[in-house]
Amino acid sequence: MKTNLIIDKTYDFSLKIILLYKELKKVNEFTIGKQLLRSGTGIGANVQESIAAQSRKDFINKMAIASKEARETKYWIHLIRDSNFITYDFSILLRDLDEIIKIPTSIVKTSSEKL
Repeated sequence: MKTNLIIDKTYDFSLKIILLYKELKKVNEFTIGKQLLRSGTGIGANVQESIAAQSRKDFINKMAIASKEARETKYWIHLIRDSNFITYDFSILLRDLDEIIKIPTSIVKTSSEKL
């Protein structure tokens, strides 16, 4: 079976977000944690939805939403890191996220040019 880079990366990233959310729950940080959980796992969910898109426009829309979710997730990670809620190595998450942001953004740009 052929692998899909963005699907694999967003799935692995979602698992890392779940682990970070569990750490936030340990210090009773639920509000920002839930925002992070929603946006961080929403990236992969929208990528998955794009696979079943009904049209090129629908595909582009889902990928654009995935890109926006990734950028929102980056905001929440920076906020959590800079607020010092927990001691955590955010560098891996942020590196992964930068890679993830580039992929759907590029897909949207390329796909939009073909419309």
